[in-house]
Amino acid sequence: MQVSVDGFLGGQLRLAQPKIGYRAGIDPVLLAAACPAQRGQEVLELGCGVGVASLCLGRRVPGLALHGVEILHDYAQMARENAARNGLEFDVRQGDVSVRPTPFYDRSFDHVIMNPPYFAADASSISPEAGRASGRSEQVALSHWVEMAAKRLRPKGYLTAIQRAERLPDLLMALEGRLGSIVVQPLAPRAGRPAHLILLQARKSGRAAFQLLSAQNLHSGAEHVQGHPDYAPEVSAMLRDGAAFSWRG
Repeated sequence: MQVSVDGFLGGQLRLAQPKIGYRAGIDPVLLAAACPAQRGQEVLELGCGVGVASLCLGRRVPGLALHGVEILHDYAQMARENAARNGLEFDVRQGDVSVRPTPFYDRSFDHVIMNPPYFAADASSISPEAGRASGRSEQVALSHWVEMAAKRLRPKGYLTAIQRAERLPDLLMALEGRLGSIVVQPLAPRAGRPAHLILLQARKSGRAAFQLLSAQNLHSGAEHVQGHPDYAPEVSAMLRDGAAFSWRG
């Protein structure tokens, strides 16, 4: 497998990922920024790929115990190597979130983070490349991801997820009866554009009312100008400096 070693968080992390296959963009970095983990807590990432989200989180918050589940052997091994390359500890197990017993079935965590495949199995053609197929097209139902997350969380623990906006109804249906205190943060490309992604946070045993927050615009300006990075300042701070996400009330 041919790999490239790419910089994340303004070069604070150097992470290998396949040249052909699923390649991380800004989504796992935003997921890491949105997780409210604190020093000394334990975090589990479902579908960790090569480790981008967990390792960005570990760089922002020292002293976390990071754990991951990844279905593809090559990606799981790359995640372990990426952790070692950057001086972080990351316990990655190869496994399927829907197969019993699930990985880490005997453990519980303060936080679960996940970036499930965005496209339902019947909504897109499946790539012949295993990594791209696993990362983009749903091969395990979203409800299985949520079920495992809920089972692995400690009481009052948090699930943080990123997903396409059109999949929000599926995500909410899967959360019903499992997790509460749901907060949804729409992510829009620019002002005046519909949200295309959502960040979601839910809490085990949570009883607070559902919150739908005002949209966070990822870019400044009405249109993209070729060759000019135009991330909104608060988004640039997350992507380049590892700043925490500010949930907008």
